[in-house]
Amino acid sequence: MILGGLQKNSLIDFPGTVACVAFTSGCNFTCPYCHNPDLAKGIVSDVDDGITPSEFFAFLEKRKGLLDGVVITGGEPTLQKDLQGFCFEIKNMGYRIKLDTNGSHPRMVAGLLEQQLVDFVAMDIKSNLDGYPSLVKGSFQKQALMETVGLLMEKAPAYEFRTTCVRPFIDLEIMAGIGEMIKGASHYILQHCSRNVSVLNPVFFEKENRFFQDHEMLALQNAVKSYVVKCSIR
Repeated sequence: MILGGLQKNSLIDFPGTVACVAFTSGCNFTCPYCHNPDLAKGIVSDVDDGITPSEFFAFLEKRKGLLDGVVITGGEPTLQKDLQGFCFEIKNMGYRIKLDTNGSHPRMVAGLLEQQLVDFVAMDIKSNLDGYPSLVKGSFQKQALMETVGLLMEKAPAYEFRTTCVRPFIDLEIMAGIGEMIKGASHYILQHCSRNVSVLNPVFFEKENRFFQDHEMLALQNAVKSYVVKCSIR
């Protein structure tokens, strides 16, 4: 496991759970609005930013009784070949696990679900299927993405789909396409794009307004809410 950082405490990243957040390094997507650019590029920018697995598990040992769960995010965690073993050790210590993923590696997700190594999975939906190629390094496998969607809806103990709303990857028409992708999902979350943070491609925000205002977010919610059980704006 290549860990790019650790947030020692979070009350918002794992619903109903006091958790720490472990950040993995490296991602196969190139979302220009990504606010973890060093992690997305696979860089641990400073010695203090990185943490070894042994240091991480020593931290968890000290926090028993204070933390209930671990969020594994990135970067893209499913790129890590040791992810299943990493989760196994965390579960053996008595912690619940939430995984954040872009959904591009269904085999890894399937293995984690089959071995009951994750308690909650959050999958980012970037755009409709036609919008993905411009966000992915190399070729984009539509079937892989949809396979992960199906796995979560059928087998995950708890899950959510979520979208960071950024132009031009999101608009009213695109939302309908996303609705078809995740039709019947229990929970879909729309998120504002963060402002005034470091991003993977700062030039992307210089050309035009990429952000949605509150009333526009409501319109996006209205465009997709009929496809899912619950749609929230975060």
